Amino acid sequence: MPTTALITGITGQDGSYLADFLLEKGYNVIGMVRRTSTVNFSRIQHIQEKITLVSGDLLDQGSLINILQQFKPDEVYNLAAQSFVPASWEQPVFTGEVTALGVTRILEAIRSVDKSIRFYQASSSEMFGKVREVPQTERTPFYPRSPYGVAKVYGHWITINYRESYGIHATSGILFNHSSPRRGLEFVLRKITHGVAKITLGLADELRLGNLDSQRDIGFAGDYVQAMWLMLQQPAPADYVIASGETHSIREMCEQAFGDANLDWHDYVKQDPRFMRPAEVDLLIGDASKAKAGLGWEPRVSFAQLVQMMVEHDTKQLKLEHNL
Repeated sequence: MPTTALITGITGQDGSYLADFLLEKGYNVIGMVRRTSTVNFSRIQHIQEKITLVSGDLLDQGSLINILQQFKPDEVYNLAAQSFVPASWEQPVFTGEVTALGVTRILEAIRSVDKSIRFYQASSSEMFGKVREVPQTERTPFYPRSPYGVAKVYGHWITINYRESYGIHATSGILFNHSSPRRGLEFVLRKITHGVAKITLGLADELRLGNLDSQRDIGFAGDYVQAMWLMLQQPAPADYVIASGETHSIREMCEQAFGDANLDWHDYVKQDPRFMRPAEVDLLIGDASKAKAGLGWEPRVSFAQLVQMMVEHDTKQLKLEHNL
């Protein structure tokens, strides 16, 4: 019998790459989606006939229990969240309900239905926030700087609590920023590469951004989902930082993306106070030594390769959309 995995948030960037990866491994993939009128299946359209989609919600304990009882997954990957940091200031209570308490609901469902299910929680480098040390490791204290970061800290610690209290194979991957052509346009690197493509094709003449000095450790999402799977294959659960070990400012992202299009970013980028965060995270850089030693994981796609991949993808897509 093939291994069965349940992915919450399967329609997102990470969920779609993880589904691709697990299908290649011969898994039976179950994807949980919320029943709303705005669900976007574009990221999983190419594999929709190979996976099973089921209606469920991290706000609804009963739906989670029903899914576990019906499909009997061996592994659960909790990637669903209100994951856009700026929106967490506008919707702090909803962010807490989904991104924090949603983790408790699914862990409680596992405890009730089958404690042998292996659980992966998508933790975030945003938990480090106002960083206490550089680089950040699994032992670095958390100091979140947004409602999203605070909610992720709760999700991280409740995962550890259920692991230690009930013996569940529950693991958190503390993933630093990761992007791809499947990233939402609201996320900064995708916003930049999409903006470059629009400017190159004459569809825009400027790109408005917030803080250009903010620095992020950023990698390719397709690499990072492999680390999620590797964590659940270990004999004992543990938490791992997943990162490239390099940091790049928003300014560097602009230089790289505009440079790939042979443009000078100074001519097009405008700073806009609307995109400034109330409390900024200035410097994130992860130390993934534990993942390298314990999982044999290392990132394969470099920062330059990632940016080029995204610029080329966005240019190609815009050409198709506008018949250029």
